[in-house]
Amino acid sequence: MSYQKIVALSIFAIIVGLLSGCEQIDASSAAKAAKTCLGEDTQFSIEFFKTNNRGEKFAKGINHVIIFNPRSEALDFKVNVGLSHPIYAKDSRGKIRREYIPKQFREIIFDANSQLNGKRPIAAINADYIDPNHQPQGLNISRGIEYAGDFKNKRSSFGISGGKPQQRQATIQAGRRASNILNYNLVGGNGRFYRQGKFKDICRDLGEFACRQATNRSMAAITNKKYVILLVNDFKANSNIEVSSINQELTPDKFDDVLEGIARHNCLGKIQEGILFDGGMSPGLYYNSKIYVENPGFIGSVFLIYKK
Repeated sequence: MSYQKIVALSIFAIIVGLLSGCEQIDASSAAKAAKTCLGEDTQFSIEFFKTNNRGEKFAKGINHVIIFNPRSEALDFKVNVGLSHPIYAKDSRGKIRREYIPKQFREIIFDANSQLNGKRPIAAINADYIDPNHQPQGLNISRGIEYAGDFKNKRSSFGISGGKPQQRQATIQAGRRASNILNYNLVGGNGRFYRQGKFKDICRDLGEFACRQATNRSMAAITNKKYVILLVNDFKANSNIEVSSINQELTPDKFDDVLEGIARHNCLGKIQEGILFDGGMSPGLYYNSKIYVENPGFIGSVFLIYKK
């Protein structure tokens, strides 16, 4: 073999080796990227998906889930309630007007009061109960302005604090928080089933009807990594749901199964706090221009999320 051929073959072998190495690096990088889940992504802000009752992603899942990072600079938040006038409006004496009217989920997420800085929300979930006079029952605060009812000091509420994005905190507790910055966006609820990381089956607290018959559920949970899970389980028969033993209505003893599954599969940490919103004929969930769950009941408030 000539000297020239030996040199040419050597160069060819080097090039093949380099290309092979690049392919291995690319494959390794792709595999590494595939293993990274949402809670490990520093740029993660918000995502929607469906799951079964084990918290596993499933295109025909019964659970409609939104997870988000309250500290994301890409997000902002607001609370809306059913009003007959512009939100935050004042009367001739300078006092906040609170003239309530009954509104369904679709109405309350699409009216003019649902906008923030001229933008419509990217996501929404129903929250508080409504009393016979169409007033919210629990503690609702929208951008620092209170729209609350008779149970504001007794029932727990869910909220996102004010302040700079990186300082925002999600909280669930009864009554106003000691630090006023935590009382910026709050929505009333009831039926708190996680407290400081400890789960409780609240079936007895809810009563037989709410526990086993009115099984359409709407809830929020906070993890120890400070992520938020919003979930609506809507067990109305339709073509988008594939019913099975792990994909059906949620009873209170199974709340931990689905939420801990979601947290585990998405690297969100451990569930610390959990709260039910108004269930039965009220649950609603909206994401990215689509209403995924809608019921005909009137609701007291909605929690809204915006993309900046």
